[in-house]
Amino acid sequence: MLRKEVLRRSRFAAGLFPHTRLQSTTSSPAPAPATEIIPPHANATSRRKALKSAKPFSEFLTDTFNRQHDYLRISVTERCNLRCLYCMPEEGIELSPQPRLLTSPEIVYLSSLFVSQGVSKIRLTGGEPTVRKDIVPLMQDIGKLRRDGLRELCLTTNGISLHRKLDPMVEAGLTGVNLSLDTLDPFQYQIMTRRKGFEAVMKSIDRILEMNKVGAGIKLKINCVVMRGMNDREIIQFVEMGREKPIEVRFIEYMPFDGNKWNQGKMFPYQEMLAVIREKYPDLEKVADHKNDTSKTYKVPGFVGQIGFITSMTHNFCGTCNRLRITSDGNLKVCLFGNSEVSLRDIIRRENNGEPIDEDALKELQLLETVQSAARLSDEGGLINEREREILDVIGMAVKRKKAKHAGMGQLENMKNRPMILIDRKPGLEPRHGVGMMSTASSPWSRIPSHLLPSIPGSPQARLYHTRRAASNKSSTDDENHKSHSLPTASDHDLPHLTPAQTVHMTQITEKPETARKATAACQVAFSNSRPWELLRKGQGTHKGDVYGVARIAGIMAAKRTPDLVPLCHPGIGITGVEVTVELVEPASKKADDYGSMQIVSTVSCFGRTGVEMEAMTATTGAALTVYDMLKAVDKGMVIGGVRLLEKQGGKSGHWVREE
Repeated sequence: MLRKEVLRRSRFAAGLFPHTRLQSTTSSPAPAPATEIIPPHANATSRRKALKSAKPFSEFLTDTFNRQHDYLRISVTERCNLRCLYCMPEEGIELSPQPRLLTSPEIVYLSSLFVSQGVSKIRLTGGEPTVRKDIVPLMQDIGKLRRDGLRELCLTTNGISLHRKLDPMVEAGLTGVNLSLDTLDPFQYQIMTRRKGFEAVMKSIDRILEMNKVGAGIKLKINCVVMRGMNDREIIQFVEMGREKPIEVRFIEYMPFDGNKWNQGKMFPYQEMLAVIREKYPDLEKVADHKNDTSKTYKVPGFVGQIGFITSMTHNFCGTCNRLRITSDGNLKVCLFGNSEVSLRDIIRRENNGEPIDEDALKELQLLETVQSAARLSDEGGLINEREREILDVIGMAVKRKKAKHAGMGQLENMKNRPMILIDRKPGLEPRHGVGMMSTASSPWSRIPSHLLPSIPGSPQARLYHTRRAASNKSSTDDENHKSHSLPTASDHDLPHLTPAQTVHMTQITEKPETARKATAACQVAFSNSRPWELLRKGQGTHKGDVYGVARIAGIMAAKRTPDLVPLCHPGIGITGVEVTVELVEPASKKADDYGSMQIVSTVSCFGRTGVEMEAMTATTGAALTVYDMLKAVDKGMVIGGVRLLEKQGGKSGHWVREE
């Protein structure tokens, strides 16, 4: 008990429990937070004064939907001491080389930079963060950021090793623990995690509750991923954990990640969970949620604890999302379900010749000092150091590209994503021996009527159709064997969108370099009588308006909507320019059936990882269809043809020009 009391007093003296008052026995006062906290009992005048003097939230961390991102999750390792069914592929994962991962000084630097911009909560995740050898010193360094405005330092863990490191973590400033536990049956635990350790997890939970009794103030949440036929029968047992213990159990809908063999049949939606609980406890009450809460919170009357539901699959909470993620290899992710990432690590290491930043380099480059200077200059309206300005600009652009909400369940199910254990890995890193590959259940071909598929060149069904015709005199067994060997794979240059599992997918572009890219395409609208050419030659429009102007606008709009029309085109590639020219071509006097035409040329440019050939051809087609629409009153026999790529620049294939 003496050790607990000493720990409690040291925590109070450090100012880690703002909700409890205790006279400090130390001679030096606790550092004041950078952001003034307005106590609830303050009078109206002081509250107005504090609000008036408060600085605006960082523009770099505010997206286009006015969501302010003050919560940062940092993955500190890829390693884990469990192999949970929903998280890691059964065969395991390929770990990144150590030099690719963020060092502790780099993590502290990024934490300091984000806190300087308004982040008040940092959560350390993994992998399993407690397996990192220097996790406690790392937390001590991050905990020092309380002086700059950090209010919460949290940990997401499986609890296996937590009880051995919990005391120094609390002293370092730990304020919250999210502990993953999917079953209360030791035997079932071993099945679901493919490892032993249930007793160690329960020991960690008991230790947190024990420390909270003497004032540690650790917010404890138990995260339970519910899977139909696996642990759904234990829902009531989890609810009853909170009967006499101040625990919040959060039930999480089973989510699709690469390698976890997700299917909708395993997913147990929260409405069904609610129904199960209400059958046992019909007086279950809804608790008011904070605007940024990820869970919908409920409470059984008379219970000390409460329960919550994280409904990522059936009811997203994207509208109030305030979370950003830094991966263990230094990428910024603005959405858990998005596969868009930008590297912060590479910018940090640039001044160190691309080498990892250690303690010596941290001091030599004065990284922490320049962060403090940047924060002060930002408040004063001065010019920020070039390095910090570049990083903040990259962060700001990524945040501004964050979408209103993540994809729906039908899209997530078939979206290429990483294993949950490697949510910090870049999508597109091809693991050896097929590790981490996800086989999608459907493909864009499945949306086309089956009787048309054999006529579509390059489709799997077309190749299968011709294979079967050539082998029609063989048995059905031989035919199926022939099928399996005739389908193309990802190495087939005719169909690069086809995986070795014969499923169509969107190609990965994360590893491609960002370069300036441009593409030009053309097409022609040929008239079938002389009336359109005569009208346009005289400068006359139609009753629908200016053919030239409307067609140009239509082409520009079509280029921007290409991903909505062509299934495997990448969205959000950052088009930097679209030029559409619409010109009248005279009829050739020697040809009696030539009545002139409209020539359309579109040029699309971008700075990104993929080309814009499809955008250029979509622009010309959109403009051509508009020409037809505006002139069909005088010529229904027009023919749109000759849609072709004229030139493309940038990317791996370099400069290509059509020879005509």
